[in-house]
Amino acid sequence: MYLVTVLGNLLIILAVSSDPHLHTPMYFFLSNLSLADIGFTSTTIPKMIVDIQTQSRVISYMGCLTQMSFLILFGCMDGMLLTVMAYDRFVAICHPLHYSVIMNPRLCGFLVLLSFFVSLLDSQLHNLIVLQLTCFKDMKLSNFFCDPSQLLNLACSDTFTNNIIMYFVGAISGFLPISGILFSYYKIVSSILRVPSIGGKYKAFSTCGSHLSVVCLFYGTAIGVYLGSALLPSPRKDMVASVVYTVVTPMLNPFIYSLRNRDIKSALWRFLRIYSFPWFLCTFHTNLASLKAVYVGNV
Repeated sequence: MYLVTVLGNLLIILAVSSDPHLHTPMYFFLSNLSLADIGFTSTTIPKMIVDIQTQSRVISYMGCLTQMSFLILFGCMDGMLLTVMAYDRFVAICHPLHYSVIMNPRLCGFLVLLSFFVSLLDSQLHNLIVLQLTCFKDMKLSNFFCDPSQLLNLACSDTFTNNIIMYFVGAISGFLPISGILFSYYKIVSSILRVPSIGGKYKAFSTCGSHLSVVCLFYGTAIGVYLGSALLPSPRKDMVASVVYTVVTPMLNPFIYSLRNRDIKSALWRFLRIYSFPWFLCTFHTNLASLKAVYVGNV
């Protein structure tokens, strides 16, 4: 599943970068989302695979903090990029005549950099909160990665204030992207409903189908994980839900965008034809030369 996730997202990045027809804001944000998904899974899954193979589940304190920082960084960046993509769809549907002027390359680059720095700030705030802990009453985490809420629960001292700050920061970093997405889709739906023809409505809404599916998958699993762990705390269920959230969701994103998007499918076929056909010819000529050498040797 990890290999499928990495290869699927890498194919989207390569297809977007190699096809001039896909050098648009929507696919620029999509390639950055794929890059964030690769980073999100790569912070946890390789360590889990090594632990399974070596039968060792030990991680150092600095390694735990580093893993937690990158996990929050890429997870928050996923949410921010989904919000930016919702804004891109809002401009494309509600202001189509001014789309190329509003979504210029400078603004697109600024939005990606803003998403990165907001995510970096969020991860460092969580890191600073955990660094305030001086000792731990237990050294065992009931998960396959370093979850900040579990680290707080293992602290010896009273962590009520730290818990309040951490959940407040998490709520803000989650609430703002969700609010932006909901507001963008409220405007999009209002604009689509004013389109007179059914074909026009379907065409306008079809451009948002892939993004809406990824949003529902990303936030649906995330909310399900945290609500489930809060209402019915169970270490085993939390681990299973975390696997779904950190492995399954990033793996399905490339399939959603490639299967539901004709431009991505055609770009992927062109990319595979361009780069696989020369490799096939080279292999064919090499094998043919080997067969000739064997035949001449036998003669």
